[in-house]
Amino acid sequence: MWLFLIFVAVPIIEIGLFIQVGGILGLWPTLAIVITTALVGTALMRAQGLAALQKLQTNIETGGNPTDPIANGAFILVAGLLLLTPGFFTDALGMAFLIPPVRQSLIRTVAARLKSSVKSYAAGYGAETKYTSDAVVEGEFEVAEDNMNSKPGDSGWTRPEE
Repeated sequence: MWLFLIFVAVPIIEIGLFIQVGGILGLWPTLAIVITTALVGTALMRAQGLAALQKLQTNIETGGNPTDPIANGAFILVAGLLLLTPGFFTDALGMAFLIPPVRQSLIRTVAARLKSSVKSYAAGYGAETKYTSDAVVEGEFEVAEDNMNSKPGDSGWTRPEE
């Protein structure tokens, strides 16, 4: 339902804004603004996207948590899509997503909602699971002899049954 409302409301807002701005500035200045914001937004998205990718690579190499750069990269991608979509409303949203404090606030909000929805979903099963490092898993195993003379592709999975 929300997706339907977005697909209906956003074009209506954009058409209204185009009519208002076009009535004030005229056709060519309005089109110039839309094209300029798309070009500037694309340049900003590229710069911030590369910075987020660099931070992601650094976090992965150092064993850090990659979730923040991934979330930032996702919002930068959405910002780029909004900036490439013609219109003043989508350009304003896209530019807002490129402002780091706005992006961090949105990431915190989305993370809190996801966290609460995951808790409520897991609570629906009525069981709480705790993972500890002291857990003992019992089982049986068998040591198999390794055949050093086997050919590649001659494993137990691919070898024809005898």
